[in-house]
Amino acid sequence: MDVAVLGASMTPFGTREPWVRELATDAAIACLDDAGVDPSALDHLYLSNMASGEFEGQTGVMNAVAHDIGAVPAYTQRVGQTSASGGAGLYAAWQSIASGASELTLLVGAEKMTQQSTGEAGDVIASLTHPAEYAHGVTLPSFAGLTARTYLERYDAPRESLAHVAVKNHQNARRNPDAQFQKDLDIETAMSSPVVAEPLRLYDYCPLTDGSAALLFCPVSVAREYTDEFVVLSGVGGATDTHVVHERDDPTWMSAVANSGRQAFEMAGCGPADIDVAELHDMVTLLEILQLEAFGFAERGEGWRFAVNGTTALDGSLPVNPSGGLKARGHPLGATGVAQAVEIYRQLLGKVDGRQVDAERGLTCNVGGFGNCVTSAVLEVAE
Repeated sequence: MDVAVLGASMTPFGTREPWVRELATDAAIACLDDAGVDPSALDHLYLSNMASGEFEGQTGVMNAVAHDIGAVPAYTQRVGQTSASGGAGLYAAWQSIASGASELTLLVGAEKMTQQSTGEAGDVIASLTHPAEYAHGVTLPSFAGLTARTYLERYDAPRESLAHVAVKNHQNARRNPDAQFQKDLDIETAMSSPVVAEPLRLYDYCPLTDGSAALLFCPVSVAREYTDEFVVLSGVGGATDTHVVHERDDPTWMSAVANSGRQAFEMAGCGPADIDVAELHDMVTLLEILQLEAFGFAERGEGWRFAVNGTTALDGSLPVNPSGGLKARGHPLGATGVAQAVEIYRQLLGKVDGRQVDAERGLTCNVGGFGNCVTSAVLEVAE
């Protein structure tokens, strides 16, 4: 069964006062309003969330949201897959419609992180690593630093190439009123910011973020009852890689991205050359580059050139992260994969001002950990 995206919403990302239940509820209501659907019509409600229990001591949020928006007796489920929870929710929502189990499925992604210190929040996030790595103090920023050093040296890539990714995504975020960062960044500032995990610096990393986003799914036949303008989730794929990062043959190759992308492309009947716009998981600047290579947009060792030469800019041949990406839009863990799809949905329907690109087909990639698990999706304008 062909699966349509009928509505979308996103709350402002950043440091927010509301806690996760309210953030999720706000996004849910806005999404249903966008689609013109009454909450009582919902069959399924999924909540993508990594760690509401660890971050704020609150569980059962999916049931609370169903109650708060008036969706009872809809079936509810929390989808957790570390920092790829939003993408996993996208896959679950697609399955619920494609299987025929539901005619209207609401997916909400939400996370509340900023009430904790950077160290406390970092410890929650680091818990997704393998216990053997965690016991030695290994964190995702340190993985990124080690991999960045390997990549830059192996492919003779200039350190400035990573800064170009950050600068591009900050420029895009300034055009997104819901993005966390609203200021431009220049190469000099990025290159002189404090070292986090050499050679990576502060502006190579995404921030801690609060926020939520939502999508409404239904069969294409149902979507046509509401509107002639909607988006089709034409391909989705998921994959894993070794949980212990140092056991990988090559840490600069994201095999789970390649495998999930292959599945999504095959389902959608397209390939990298058919993608007009992409939202990639730039938890750190290097990851945008590695995903470009794993999807086949760039040859191995050549992805760093894309931001430098303008290929991935808004006016480039392959705009990447027009929303600002995780780097500048923000990264509320459970909401990120949903927000990526919201941006592509809006781009395809021409619903963004100031950063609109010309696109009929888009790609999202939501990464868990440092490539431990990945969900990729292809969305396209309905014919």
